[in-house]
Amino acid sequence: MKSIEALLVELLVKEKMKLATAESCTGGLIAQKITSVPGASECFDCGVVTYSNEQKSKLLGVSEKTLEKYGAVSMQTALEMCKGVKELANADFGISVTGIAGPGGGTEEKPVGTVWIGICGKNIHRAERFLFDGDRNQVRESTANTALNMVMEIINGIS
Repeated sequence: MKSIEALLVELLVKEKMKLATAESCTGGLIAQKITSVPGASECFDCGVVTYSNEQKSKLLGVSEKTLEKYGAVSMQTALEMCKGVKELANADFGISVTGIAGPGGGTEEKPVGTVWIGICGKNIHRAERFLFDGDRNQVRESTANTALNMVMEIINGIS
């Protein structure tokens, strides 16, 4: 059985589409999964890890006002991150992830496992909130796999 990343690369290549990633809590795991697939260079040429708010602003154009008002782990930040990386890479789709992988850093409002995944494309600009269980690696793995699945569903829905 093919992995989700292999299926996604196959679909992106078939549709002649490019994907770019902006990652925070996953630290490049999504890009690593995609680039582990032979032929990924046909559909992927830009992945950015912006762990700090400063780099989210500097590299992806996330507004400092957004970060101050809503925080790095928010719908607004996820939306600005995916838009920024899509524009940076001139890609068909931008995907972003920002969250709290743990074990520390959580609050009552945003507990460990809280993740926002943003996706933008031609007629798509949305973000979804998730609360993943498990340790740091499990949260990161769940986030990466969910993000890849979301892109697959969107492309399958429009192709």
